[in-house]
Amino acid sequence: MRIGIVCPYSWDVPGGVQFHIRDLAEHLIGLGHEVSVLAPADDDTPLPEYVVSAGRAVPVPYNGSVARLNFGFLSAARVRRWLHDSSFDVLHIHEPAAPSLALLACWAASGPIVGTFHTSNPRSRAMIAAYPILQPALEKISARIAVSEYARRTLVEHLGGDAVVIPNGVDVGFFSRAEPEPAWQGGTIGFIGRIDEPRKGLPALMRAFPRILRAHPGTRLLVAGRGDQEEAAAGLPPEVRGQVEFLGMVSDEDKARLLRSVDLYVAPNTGGESFGIILVEAMSAGAPVLASDLDAFRQVLDRGRAGELFPVGDADALADSAVRLLGDPAALARLREAGSRHVRRFDWGTVGADILAVYETVTAGAASVATDEPSGFLARFGRG
Repeated sequence: MRIGIVCPYSWDVPGGVQFHIRDLAEHLIGLGHEVSVLAPADDDTPLPEYVVSAGRAVPVPYNGSVARLNFGFLSAARVRRWLHDSSFDVLHIHEPAAPSLALLACWAASGPIVGTFHTSNPRSRAMIAAYPILQPALEKISARIAVSEYARRTLVEHLGGDAVVIPNGVDVGFFSRAEPEPAWQGGTIGFIGRIDEPRKGLPALMRAFPRILRAHPGTRLLVAGRGDQEEAAAGLPPEVRGQVEFLGMVSDEDKARLLRSVDLYVAPNTGGESFGIILVEAMSAGAPVLASDLDAFRQVLDRGRAGELFPVGDADALADSAVRLLGDPAALARLREAGSRHVRRFDWGTVGADILAVYETVTAGAASVATDEPSGFLARFGRG
């Protein structure tokens, strides 16, 4: 099958959507499919062979964060050229409502289109206001996927229609086979995320850490991610600051080793999450998880059975839970075992098969319509 995938966000800036698209593309290629991914990327960004650059992106406030998007006449021309040159059997557009390549591809494409919706934003006035502009493009989508029930709810409430829920995928074996790093073992808490993005919640963990350290002297906090390290640690007393180690950006291999090494992984995010891929990665690596009680995180953690939850933004509750868990090896072992069982449903072997089933359904439907009612096919998919 010839499959085109559109990534709305810049390929050179790490993010859950980009990682999902990368892993999906590589999973499909491994199964023998022909895959091309169109994504924004800076000129000097090293790209896999299957990625086609649509040019540089610009930072734009989007969904409570800053996304690097690509839009405009030049981008539209590149989208049309990529579609014309490729003759895809199916086009898979991620975040079709995003003001980037995704929306441009929706406008330009003809043929079977699958849209995956990642955003969870229950009160988006901007999305409601933009609906009249988005509607003609979204009506061209043959099948809709939401990565979580909360992303599905956002889609239904803001844009109408419905979607099948297929979660983000993870190569569980990649994380479970990783070798722990001895330097990161022994009374360690892990955090991975952009440290200068408030919604990732590092400030709450920093406020909680002195209490954790008083109860468990010698505990270290390992922080991986880009951002201003001095600013992140500015409020910590000197004796506490020495127990925080900033690792900067880490490779996928080192991320897996970090998650395999820590005694507890903490996800203190405050909002704007539609799924929680880092939780799945942590469970895949066998790390016990303590996370904010966000709707999306609760779903990923099987409503608290596969990981412990604490009230969003409550540093005292975070500290209480971490102190209790770090002092109870049996509780950590139970979380580790429950997470390892639950995470199997997110493995690419399951998720990839579900996505392929959607592809096969829309391509079979398009072939049937093209054979029996050619004018209906053109009416349904349009010429872009």
